[in-house]
Amino acid sequence: VQLVESGGGLVQAGGSLRLSCAASGFIFDDYIIGWFRQAPGKEREGVSAISLYDGSTEYANSVQGRFTISKGNAKNTVYLQMNKLKPEDTAVYYCAADQGTIATMIPGMYDSWGQGTQVTVSS
Repeated sequence: VQLVESGGGLVQAGGSLRLSCAASGFIFDDYIIGWFRQAPGKEREGVSAISLYDGSTEYANSVQGRFTISKGNAKNTVYLQMNKLKPEDTAVYYCAADQGTIATMIPGMYDSWGQGTQVTVSS
């Protein structure tokens, strides 16, 4: 299983970014995909997750209503649309994958991780 994130960058507060997670090496519809982030000096935290089996989603309270996770038309891609970004959203964002049908934002439930993409939100 290989995961490659893209779409990070520098944006002003209130702006938007769309992160992409390109996945390969597994049966796509039988997996869950999670987005996580880690800021300097902080633990990795769950941001959002999606079940590719039934499309169900989960969001952290801190991003609910601002971020949207979705499966792309290309079967091997999952997106994280991030709107109304805040400086506290600044972190390295990772996507992760594991076999299963129930979306979860628990990092230990995922076996495969991408290399991460930096998101920086300026005030």
